[in-house]
Amino acid sequence: MKPWPSTSLRLRLLGLTAVGLALALLLAWFVLGGLFRDEAMRQFRHGLEQQLDQLTARVEFDAQGQPTVDTAGLSDPRWHKPYSGLYWQLNDADQGVLLRSRSLWDTRLANAPDALGDAAVHVHAGTGPQDAPLLVLERVVRSPERPDARWRLLVAADSRAVQDAVAQFRGVLALSLAALLALLLAAAWAQVALGLAPLRALQRALAELQAGRSQRLQGPAPQEVQPLVDGFNTVLDSHAQLVQRARQQAGDLAHAVKTPLAVLSQAAEAALARQQRDPSQAGDTRLAPLVLEQVALARREVDWHLARARAAGGQGVPGQRVALAPVVRDLLRVMDKVHAARALALRCADIDANLAFAGEVQDLQEILGNLLDNACKWARAAVSVAAQLAPGAGPPVLVITVQDDGPGIAAQQRDAVLARGVRVDESVPGSGLGLAIVADRVAAYGGTLALESAPHSGLRVVVRLPAAV
Repeated sequence: MKPWPSTSLRLRLLGLTAVGLALALLLAWFVLGGLFRDEAMRQFRHGLEQQLDQLTARVEFDAQGQPTVDTAGLSDPRWHKPYSGLYWQLNDADQGVLLRSRSLWDTRLANAPDALGDAAVHVHAGTGPQDAPLLVLERVVRSPERPDARWRLLVAADSRAVQDAVAQFRGVLALSLAALLALLLAAAWAQVALGLAPLRALQRALAELQAGRSQRLQGPAPQEVQPLVDGFNTVLDSHAQLVQRARQQAGDLAHAVKTPLAVLSQAAEAALARQQRDPSQAGDTRLAPLVLEQVALARREVDWHLARARAAGGQGVPGQRVALAPVVRDLLRVMDKVHAARALALRCADIDANLAFAGEVQDLQEILGNLLDNACKWARAAVSVAAQLAPGAGPPVLVITVQDDGPGIAAQQRDAVLARGVRVDESVPGSGLGLAIVADRVAAYGGTLALESAPHSGLRVVVRLPAAV
């Protein structure tokens, strides 16, 4: 069986309902039309049988045993009006016409060429004057004086009135059923809309969750939908617990590794100090610098992988929303204190209070903190921050720009500085992980990081991250 072509549940339900109702009403039209036709023909035949009985009662026989009909006693005036639609005719045994009504005028009725019992009434359709369709009834008439003689009395009536009534009834019935179909479809649409209302509420709850305005599916749901809501919330809770546990384990691992590294670093620094005070007591002069170098390298590796673990754990957790403006203001205050000796001008454009990041606050702080710290290290006098929503359709994107007036980075070096541990100038303190950690964390959220030249001098970093609306 081929799948339903439409992916809309509403259209599927309405389509199936419309087809079912249309077929049911079409069947009703055939059945009701047939019942009306049969009843109309039954009534028509019953009236014609009464005419046949009345006419049979008016058949008399003369002294020679020949039949006559007393037409003066017939009550229906149509017997006397030519082509009126009501006719009678009396045939002999050889199908010759002996008598007929004035309404037949110069025509005759054709009877069926079959044997007819004495008590039977034969019914058949025929064609009358002016090719009018007729319903014909026949019966045998006998004379008491001549029991061996037989005559056939025919009564016919124009059936066009019945056919017109049936056609008119079917037309009115079709219009009525069409109106009923429209009403039923409207009721079905309302029923489907009412039935799908919980799904629309669930869709809005998911949109709230995706936009970061909630962390769980909120609100009661019908008993058919509530298990889905509960199951989804359970998955969210389990995911949040796994993320928290992973971060805790990453932090514990980092602490466990950094403690021995700190001991080794202190021991190497102490040995190096002793060598410098008393060269005669020194052993291998290359050991302490080597240990310090390897400890610094191990620390960079720990910081790198810890940052990656935090970014991977936080990315994609639903229900996250972090206002951008407060985080930027807090970080600028921190940078102003850290780099107070340089007396930098830290400027921030007016950031819309509704701008928010669809992620965790620690990740946003890590991204902006590294960018601002790097800009402050290289700036000559000023660092500026700006943010806005990217124009255009599609998922909302937050565009954050951090700019300094330092020497900048040559275009051919920009890809290299995003690699971990790469430093453009060894005279500037740092581990070489700042921009690499930022690039890795931005990529974890599906964003982009671009290094550009500032309009006058310096470096401009443009970060695009998912926005919460």
